[in-house]
Amino acid sequence: MVLSKLLVIDGMALLFRHFFATSFRNHFMYNSNNIPTNGIQGTIRHIYKIIEMDKPTNVIVTWDMSSKTVRNEWFSNYKIDRPAPPEELRPQFDYVKEVLAELGFFQIGVTGYEADDIIGTLAKHHDNITIVSGDRDLLQVLAPGVKLWLTKKGYTEYNKYTEERFIEEYGVTPEQFIDVKALMGDSGDGYFGVKGIGEKTALNLIKKHGSIEKLLENLDTCTPSQKRNIENDMEHLLMSQKLARIITDVPFNIEEALTLSPFRYDEKLTMDVLNEHDLTISRKYIERLEL
Repeated sequence: MVLSKLLVIDGMALLFRHFFATSFRNHFMYNSNNIPTNGIQGTIRHIYKIIEMDKPTNVIVTWDMSSKTVRNEWFSNYKIDRPAPPEELRPQFDYVKEVLAELGFFQIGVTGYEADDIIGTLAKHHDNITIVSGDRDLLQVLAPGVKLWLTKKGYTEYNKYTEERFIEEYGVTPEQFIDVKALMGDSGDGYFGVKGIGEKTALNLIKKHGSIEKLLENLDTCTPSQKRNIENDMEHLLMSQKLARIITDVPFNIEEALTLSPFRYDEKLTMDVLNEHDLTISRKYIERLEL
């Protein structure tokens, strides 16, 4: 199926971003059912603003389904140190999906996989996609026709990456960025790569050798400390390489998702839904957009 333009949104990234942006002083918005809505309000506003800017024909919102995924089966400590979400955020996980469904947005979450994996699967199969997220891990899915907008400030400022910009800026390909991540690790995700190797060193090593496999074949060309650390952390390095790679074959019906995801703006429906859920701030904001 050929799409003219697909917008894929990391829903959890937006929900967390807007919850914490408006709750740092313990100020929360509640609707008439006493449900906090600050994360939901920001997420909905952000989605409509992206649509106004990017003008897609199809929109898919992706979600993480739980804190446990297949990566926890590979490595028990994966994301083990992530703090539990605040009490005021928890009811917004399901509520935002309910509101978005009423607004007509197609959403995907697959148990055992992360939103990144769903996004990577969509990017692998289609080549006219804008991805919106705050997760730099998605830089590895860049390809011809695949753009990544990393959230930067507010609703309109992004670090916009194409494959060409990424290669020019980093000096490696998106595929090689997986090996960079494996070497440097990701403390937020609970895997640590190789001791003593940060992003700059990891980039230099992959630029020089091309891959972890080639690096391991030429360890004698590394400094004594690099060689020693890589040899000592070999098991962790290979696991980090597996964990860093976004899965691109998540089991869901891609054709069905694309069939069900065309964006059609219905002003009356939108305003009725937002009024029903007391999302007044979102309604006033969306009324000003050109959709």
